[in-house]
Amino acid sequence: MYDRAETAGPNDRFWAQIAKALRAQGLKAPEVLTRGPAAYWPAWEAPSLVLSQTCGFPFRARLRDRVALVATPDYGIEDCPVGYYASVFVARADDARTLPEFRTARFAFNEGLSQSGWAAPQNHAATMGFQFPPSLETGAHLLSALAVAEGRADLAAIDALTWRMIQRWEPMAANLREVARTAPTPGLPFIAAKGADTEAVFQALVTAVDRLSPEDRDALSLRGIVRIAAERYLAVPIPPSPEQIARSDKPNYPKPPANGL
Repeated sequence: MYDRAETAGPNDRFWAQIAKALRAQGLKAPEVLTRGPAAYWPAWEAPSLVLSQTCGFPFRARLRDRVALVATPDYGIEDCPVGYYASVFVARADDARTLPEFRTARFAFNEGLSQSGWAAPQNHAATMGFQFPPSLETGAHLLSALAVAEGRADLAAIDALTWRMIQRWEPMAANLREVARTAPTPGLPFIAAKGADTEAVFQALVTAVDRLSPEDRDALSLRGIVRIAAERYLAVPIPPSPEQIARSDKPNYPKPPANGL
């Protein structure tokens, strides 16, 4: 995840260090990263998966019993526990509405199985008694932000690290403002094939982060590697799907967890 022009080189060097550490423990590792469509569901569900990063929503909804949970990267997200992140609601800079005032606005989202782009904002809205209408599915956080900046949508929820990268590298950030943030949830986990030696993979990740240059760690926002129990991921509510909300004026709102995470 978080692979873009500015992070592609650091990601490649991160993987090279991971692969080196895995091989030092007698494990196999491919020479290069898989990118493109094959890097997502085909890789996540492959019985030969060495390592990948997925989203918390796919993990709890479809992958929980089919993969091994390895670890979670800590990106140092503001006002979040270590290894956690949040979604940032963004609107155009000249749109002064508060979040509740966007309840019927044009909401852009990357996809319906995204924790930060769909589940977190809908769970947040549910605490205020409404759901955002699935107005525009864009396929990517960056495209959701662009849709808002260009006026094709009024609001989007962008995960906090992507928002940090947009502010750092995208000129369109000047046309956007932060409206609010959701409650923190566990960050995007590293996974391996079911039955993998998760301790060995965890140690390889820790070693790889330690061996990265300060410049690469800065580009990737990597602060470290932590363990978050699967139960923490599974405790996050699953909201109605975009199709369910589109079909109904009164969807079944998920009950927020007692600890707010």
